[in-house]
Amino acid sequence: MRADKIYLVGFMAAGKTSLARELGRRLDWRVEDVDERIEGRERQTIAELFAAHGEAYFRGVERAVVRDLLAPRHVVVATGGGTFADPESRALITADGAVFWIDVPMAQLVARLPLDGSRPLAANRQQFEQLYHARGLAYAQAHVRLDGARASIGDLADRVVEWLGG
Repeated sequence: MRADKIYLVGFMAAGKTSLARELGRRLDWRVEDVDERIEGRERQTIAELFAAHGEAYFRGVERAVVRDLLAPRHVVVATGGGTFADPESRALITADGAVFWIDVPMAQLVARLPLDGSRPLAANRQQFEQLYHARGLAYAQAHVRLDGARASIGDLADRVVEWLGG
């Protein structure tokens, strides 16, 4: 086995949580979702946190959650869309486990996103596009790129398991 922890990174709606669950099932590893941990810790949704406290506060909580996840092994971690774009979180994650970027074209992501306000950073299309391109530079620093354009969650899981050597 090439790694004892996996981090999944990529833009919002790329399929990080779905892939994490599938990998957890296949590898019999624990699954952690950074956004779910933040919501549990803060007792607010991500959208409520952004509205009440702003992005800087949210990123601080996110970094704390990433630090909390460093010690456990045999874990698949689904990060938030911006987690890996944060330099401090990216450094921690890159040093701690194998990082897989689920690369999905912007048009597919837009089609997957709900229009209910639950994704605060997706509200403005122009800002969304700028964010997509800016974060892509960070995601490109992942250890492995997974082409999520036409692959199913099962196909992506096959690729990760194959990379791990199992």
